[in-house]
Amino acid sequence: MPRLLALLLLLVAAPAAAQADWASHLTDGDVVLPDFHFRSGETLPQLRIHYATLGTPHRDGAGHIDNAVMILHGTGGTGRQFLAPQFANELYGPGQPLDISRYYIILPDGIGHGRSSKPSDGLRMRFPHYDYDDMVEAQRLLLGRLGVVRLRLLMGTSMGCMHGFVWAESHPEMLRAAMPLACLPAEIAGRNRMWRRMAAEAIRRDPAWAEGNYTAEPVQGLRAAADLLQVAGMAPLYVQQAYPTREAADAYIVPRVEADIATRDANDLIYQLEASRTYDPLPGIGRIRTPMTWVNSADDFINPPELGIAEPAARRMPSVRFVLIPASAETRGHGTHTWARFWKAELVDLLRRTER
Repeated sequence: MPRLLALLLLLVAAPAAAQADWASHLTDGDVVLPDFHFRSGETLPQLRIHYATLGTPHRDGAGHIDNAVMILHGTGGTGRQFLAPQFANELYGPGQPLDISRYYIILPDGIGHGRSSKPSDGLRMRFPHYDYDDMVEAQRLLLGRLGVVRLRLLMGTSMGCMHGFVWAESHPEMLRAAMPLACLPAEIAGRNRMWRRMAAEAIRRDPAWAEGNYTAEPVQGLRAAADLLQVAGMAPLYVQQAYPTREAADAYIVPRVEADIATRDANDLIYQLEASRTYDPLPGIGRIRTPMTWVNSADDFINPPELGIAEPAARRMPSVRFVLIPASAETRGHGTHTWARFWKAELVDLLRRTER
């Protein structure tokens, strides 16, 4: 407790991040990976991976970049989601844990997401059926193109959290530290698999989907999928307090779902949901030696603590500190991963522990 108290006092004393326009600090880029082979056996002649960066790479005496931090987004997200004020204003400003005057922040769009290659670019359901291993391999190749041999820190939220465990098992030599947020290192099964399957099936069973060859989005199926995504991401205590009447709840959720639908492509969403189908790091987690702080929240519908998976898994990883954030009217359920104030002190501690 004294350690955490000291860390919290340090954070309070640090200069508050200005309400910066973080997008104005961003540099966008693309790499094209030729003849990319997927685990499914499919290939793409050219796989485009989009990324954005904040800050400037620093090189050590041997000429290696030593300040690179890669942050990986969740299902359906993009690297730009980490410009949200509840994340960026807590982390990137002067004196903050990932001060961009000290760190080189890399924000990739995963395969099938954002401005990276995806089904909606034209191939539709003929797009290769990627999984998390494919996504991690593309991230590894991206780092190579950027000249990064070893990351100072790998962070990831939700799907990106799961990518963190894949990274720690498959490429530990490239990680100095890792901070996965909001996931479990276990096969996607039970309710977690079921709601994903229901969302994908809702789209497929909409006649307007037309086997993926629609001329207009299959809105009914997409709406049902978006409804499930909203439920999965909600924090029960927070939304009960914020929307305590029927009228308030309706006024919030109806336009929120409509806004969600407007950002989606049905085929892209099916692929995004199904990319988790081969994920299962649990058999190999005992080999993980990367220093890591893994953070979940007690009000996470997707990764509920009552499953009893996290603590036994953490005990098998001697280099891992597991933190469970208690549920409150302030936490945001699964989305607590993006509200950095809840876990920023743990990030400071992880960076301190892995300075050398």
